[in-house]
Amino acid sequence: MEIRPLHDRVIVKRLAAERTTSSGIVIPESAGDKPDQGEVIAVGPGRRDDQGKLIPMGVKVGDKVLFGKYSGQAVKIEGDEFLVMREDDIMGVLA
Repeated sequence: MEIRPLHDRVIVKRLAAERTTSSGIVIPESAGDKPDQGEVIAVGPGRRDDQGKLIPMGVKVGDKVLFGKYSGQAVKIEGDEFLVMREDDIMGVLA
């Protein structure tokens, strides 16, 4: 299924959390925090300013991004979990 977000919304898939510490200790999934990094799966066309002009998005499909721990709304599509959030919820793009 293909999904197209509206306005300035972005669909993000969380990246897998690191499960081993630098000293080699394995952290169980239930004890770890949800990762705050993800990959952009789809982006909307952008938002409109007061004059109706389209402001393009600053992220694109495939970008690795940082977002807040409680950002976005979790949705399940065909068994996979995604986050739908506004572009403003994204704190940065990883290089």
